[in-house]
Amino acid sequence: MAKVKFTAGRIDTFQCESGKNQSFLWDAVAPGLGVRATANGAKAYMFQAKLNGAAIRITIGAPETWSIQDAQAEARRLKVMIDNGQDPRQVKADAIAADAARLAANASQAVERAAQARRDSVTLGAVWPVYVAARRGKWSDWHIRDHENVARVGGEPKKRGKGLTEAGPLTALSAARLVDLSGKRIGEWLAVEAKVRPTQAALAFRLLSVFVNWCESTDEYAGLVPAGACKARQVRDEMPSKNAKENDSLQREQLAPWFAAVRGMGNQVQSAYLQTLLLTGARRRELSALRWDDVDFQWQRLTIRDKVEGERTIPLTPYVAQLLVTLPRCNQWVFASPASANGQLTEPTPGHKRALIAAGLPDMTLHGLRRSFGTLAEWTEAPTGVVAQIMGHKPSAIAEKHYRQRPIDLLRMWHIKIEQWMLTQAGLVPAAGDVAAPELAAA
Repeated sequence: MAKVKFTAGRIDTFQCESGKNQSFLWDAVAPGLGVRATANGAKAYMFQAKLNGAAIRITIGAPETWSIQDAQAEARRLKVMIDNGQDPRQVKADAIAADAARLAANASQAVERAAQARRDSVTLGAVWPVYVAARRGKWSDWHIRDHENVARVGGEPKKRGKGLTEAGPLTALSAARLVDLSGKRIGEWLAVEAKVRPTQAALAFRLLSVFVNWCESTDEYAGLVPAGACKARQVRDEMPSKNAKENDSLQREQLAPWFAAVRGMGNQVQSAYLQTLLLTGARRRELSALRWDDVDFQWQRLTIRDKVEGERTIPLTPYVAQLLVTLPRCNQWVFASPASANGQLTEPTPGHKRALIAAGLPDMTLHGLRRSFGTLAEWTEAPTGVVAQIMGHKPSAIAEKHYRQRPIDLLRMWHIKIEQWMLTQAGLVPAAGDVAAPELAAA
């Protein structure tokens, strides 16, 4: 094929031959460089060569955008690649793919950085309600209330009494980012809270520890809280003692004044609740959540929904049955309080403290009544396993776990003995015989 030295004039006047779809003009300077003119008047620099015995043709660009010198330089570059056994088309495709991959990687990294920045800015106060909402269906009402109370902002008018509500222990950490909840930070917080409200601080820390475990189990919050934050030495050093309170239970000689003061309370529901709490050894919240459907007067049983096994059935002893059968039936709750939001007795502590003062007894918590049941039951020589089963404690030995299946009648025998012993020490006359169903008693 004929070759000419490219000039601007020759390229400008070059046209496609009549009757053909395209014509070529080849350069005498740069090997393989040519100009292609099509029947519709379009022109473009081309490069043509052979690779592995096959002809290849590559478009360089239009003469309007490429000078002759640039087109010749590009042709020489392509010729070098051909001579090295490379396919310029594949090299170009690989370069485009690499650029696309690099751009995609940069975009992905930017998204990840933005997401990480958002994750790093997440605070405890922002995630805590999400956590409570996610677990609400698996928790009891009291457990939900504990989570809400420890994170309560406070400053609202009290529903009972004067003044404003106090902020919960976790409020001091609500603005802290999850990434900043190191062992040192938690330890400093715990040291402050434990000085003024150790019990609430210990509860808040336990709930916080479970919250941290939940965060680690989620895709969105995993890895934000520093590893081992809740087990750090700084935290262990500031953790309030778990030891039971000393003198937080009734002694035998204190039963008489205690029963006299509690039986003399003006609030019948609170009086029955406190006496039942002592005589069953139940947890305060288990008993306050007792429904009338849980009381079986015919077969003398109580079904208590506990926090260990879900529920347990214990005997309905004669004196407790008398207490319950005389209570007004305002709603579904045995210990009802029409004035409370949920219709059940919510805070019997103030009334109990007034009764203790009236009886001349030292201060004692409601949980102390549960301790009293476990302690005073030893006077009756009741088996420890029986007492534990009534109170809802987990079995503490292999034999208790696998080889002791006590029927309700056996529990009733010992439970009545414990109740009669307490009432005897209190100077009260135990009720004789079983108590009839409520409707018969009323009749």
